[in-house]
Amino acid sequence: MLDYARVKPGEAVDRVAVKVSFLRLDRRVVAPLADLPVGFACAPESLDVAAYRELYNLVGQDWLWWLRRMMPDDMLAQHLADKAVAIHVLRHEGRAVGFFELDANPWPDVNLNYFGLTAEIQGRGLGYDLLLRSIATVFAGPVRGMTVNTCTADHPRALPNYRRAGFRLMRVAEEVWDIPCRLGFRIADHLRVG
Repeated sequence: MLDYARVKPGEAVDRVAVKVSFLRLDRRVVAPLADLPVGFACAPESLDVAAYRELYNLVGQDWLWWLRRMMPDDMLAQHLADKAVAIHVLRHEGRAVGFFELDANPWPDVNLNYFGLTAEIQGRGLGYDLLLRSIATVFAGPVRGMTVNTCTADHPRALPNYRRAGFRLMRVAEEVWDIPCRLGFRIADHLRVG
């Protein structure tokens, strides 16, 4: 567990059990990128800590994205300033509605740290299109491969979409997370431990 994500002694937590799937893509699946629907645009952006947290929380609130909520601002600012990290934001008529975060620190592989859409635009096929854009971005450079992990707390279409895009399953691990109650997540019963 990351040091910053450790729970304070005596802090109330929700104990959650998940299966984490680790996936890898060694080559880009050759598929032309479709134009995004009218009013949508996706581009790399430099986000400050506040803007990043707002988008991270908006996209991840239903999927137990909690680790960056625990990360101290100074550590997150340093991460966002890292030249090996790239954040691409999906906007609809100027408003952020999704993003993907790439991290080339495990060079020559690139990890897809985070990927998602806001609830209001899910179900329109934009998730798969955005995933293909992340893959095209990664394989535009001289990389060896692309990695990602997803878990049973994520959107149910996450794993099938990664597999459809050509990622292969490397391993599955069972993890138990102690998520501080103060973060305010609604935990699905099937994920709760005890």
